[in-house]
Amino acid sequence: MGRSRANVRYPLMLTILGFAMIATFLVLIMMKKMSPIAALVLIPAAFCVFVGKGAKLGDYVIDGVTGLAPTAAMLMFAIVYFGVMIDVGLFDPIVRGILRFCKADPMRIVVGTAVLAAIVSLDGDGSTTFMITVSAMYPLYKRLKMSLVVMTGVAAMANGVMNTLPWGGPTARAATALKVDAGDVFVPMIPALAVGLVAVIGLAYVLGVRERRRLGTLALDEVLVTEKETETVLVGAGTPDSPAPGGGSGTTTGTTTTGTTTDGADDERFAALDPDRPTLRPRLYWFNALLTVALLTAMIMELLPIPVLFLLGAALALSVNFPHIPDQKARLAAHADNVLNVSGMVFAAAVFTGVLQGTGMVDHMATWMVDVIPEAMGPHMALVTGVLSLPLTYFMSNDGFYFGVLPVLAEAGAAHGVTPLEMARASLVGQPLHMSSPLVPAVYVLVGMAKVEFGDHTRFVVKWAAATCLVILGAGILFGTI
Repeated sequence: MGRSRANVRYPLMLTILGFAMIATFLVLIMMKKMSPIAALVLIPAAFCVFVGKGAKLGDYVIDGVTGLAPTAAMLMFAIVYFGVMIDVGLFDPIVRGILRFCKADPMRIVVGTAVLAAIVSLDGDGSTTFMITVSAMYPLYKRLKMSLVVMTGVAAMANGVMNTLPWGGPTARAATALKVDAGDVFVPMIPALAVGLVAVIGLAYVLGVRERRRLGTLALDEVLVTEKETETVLVGAGTPDSPAPGGGSGTTTGTTTTGTTTDGADDERFAALDPDRPTLRPRLYWFNALLTVALLTAMIMELLPIPVLFLLGAALALSVNFPHIPDQKARLAAHADNVLNVSGMVFAAAVFTGVLQGTGMVDHMATWMVDVIPEAMGPHMALVTGVLSLPLTYFMSNDGFYFGVLPVLAEAGAAHGVTPLEMARASLVGQPLHMSSPLVPAVYVLVGMAKVEFGDHTRFVVKWAAATCLVILGAGILFGTI
């Protein structure tokens, strides 16, 4: 009898500790009591010991690192590749074009951020989307002293909506887990997802209007300053941005998500409006453009694993644009801080996910959430799944949700006549929020390149991303696809 009670209490304890670990992590980083890397490592390690499985911590971490190693490699070489493309001027015309279109109007710039992130998201990779978006938009936000958390929040939400593309990952996972066709899952969801994207653009408009009221609208010639002025603004900014609307701060000069550095060294690669920087390669512009298009095309067609593609692309870009070895070393050194910050964050996240999965916390958390669903909600399991996708995809990986939780929810729904296709579509609702999860490596690329504290980004984006998810869910129900 005692053993039976113990068997019941232990899963409950793991469930409680799992939620407590996640809550502790979020509270500490949002209050800036710990850096994300320290929190991702030390908090799960402490909880692992408290659970009584400290002896297995090494195994859990190795398992987590093994799973995320390809992602870390992809990010390392992708940062180098796009860093080189920024250096040589590939994105300069984009920046200038957006600037002229936006006319130095903060509202237009925020809306342009959402549209650009959505378009670039067609490649299906969040990290690539964030690198290109931040590369193009960062100088504008910096020059106009706009809130950088607005940029990261809008970009993350736009990418989250577009992350539901069949080649983006979640749709394929949902289709595989429930043994249905990915096209049958995605195509009927297009109207609801379109409504979600419109909602993101509408939110960008509102946030942009707030920024316009805070900053005013500059004349175009006030922004298209001389090269020396631009370099001063973008390379050596020494004043912190104004507070962000909604409570978060824009950014803090001299800090990154993982520690302190100097703005001058980090912002060098963002001086996209300086036409005289020595790294420009105008004669190789079309080579670099075609190489980038070929790389993104190969990613979409899955010709090779993404880490391999970026490794080859980075090596080729460096060799062609900077044939002399000292120049190559200089470019690698220029981007070393960002590579170390992002890859370090990914491996730190491996500790968090390794402990969550290894101790069984994530499984018991998911089971508990499924078990507390009232029987009367059975006929509405698609709605329940859509609502649950918000917290579950935020607190766990897509693999864990789609392969671990969704089949259980689908089985409960099937007993009440809810089809697997409806369940699969509903499971996609939480993606706009998922893209800002601390367990998503791409978000560290976003906040790292934008020089925004992860806690500030989280505090700003969660409410808006959750609202976007609910808009998609409501549209799906209205259109009869969920």
